[in-house]
Amino acid sequence: MSGSNAPSRAGGAINVLVVDDDVRVAGVNAAYVAKVPGFQVAGQAHTGSEALRLVEESASGGTAVDLVLLDHYLPDRTGLDVVRLLRERGHQTDVIMVTAARDVATVQAAMRHGALQYLVKPFTFAGLRAKLEAYAGLRRTLDSGGEAEQAEVDRIFGALSATPEPALPKGHSPSTAELVRRAMMAADGPLSAQELADRTGLSRQTAQRYLKLLERSGRVRLSLKYGDTGRPEHRYAWAKSGGPAAD
Repeated sequence: MSGSNAPSRAGGAINVLVVDDDVRVAGVNAAYVAKVPGFQVAGQAHTGSEALRLVEESASGGTAVDLVLLDHYLPDRTGLDVVRLLRERGHQTDVIMVTAARDVATVQAAMRHGALQYLVKPFTFAGLRAKLEAYAGLRRTLDSGGEAEQAEVDRIFGALSATPEPALPKGHSPSTAELVRRAMMAADGPLSAQELADRTGLSRQTAQRYLKLLERSGRVRLSLKYGDTGRPEHRYAWAKSGGPAAD
């Protein structure tokens, strides 16, 4: 966790530095962060050198950087190099790797360098929000200075270290996946593909395609409703124990 000698956070918010070589992606990720209560964007960087500079500036009296959302593939150095240099320079700023790199060696190296989590691109807002909320919970537990029940510690660390969600299959849109997910979570009962289409403005075929994807990943459960025609209607309900679909 971030060192106690860092500048204090304004208003108690957790300040996040978003690092991605793609300016557009960095902007999207920053917008995601800003939507999570208790978090605010301290800045954006598009190279490893810029990220290191901003963390250095925050440590010397600027806006405190508590957490870095760090891309691995940067134009001047890798995200792993950035984490290593942060630690060598004495910065204990927390890091969540946010990247398309999926090989096991890179994941293991990220963890060994001190990254708290590894979130695979592309992902939904819900996927990132879950990691940020777990991180905030961990900070609250550690900042309290008291004792935490084992169940609470397990819950927080489990949320942080859970296996990253797989990417969406080719041809599936992250924004559409998020739209379907929200509609299913908001429904007060099972929906058919047509009912989902009516609620989201999607075509029935598109709604059906995303419902099948959610069913395969365990996010929704399929049930059959038999009518007078003898042909059952497929109906889908959000699985309460399922997590957000990552994209």
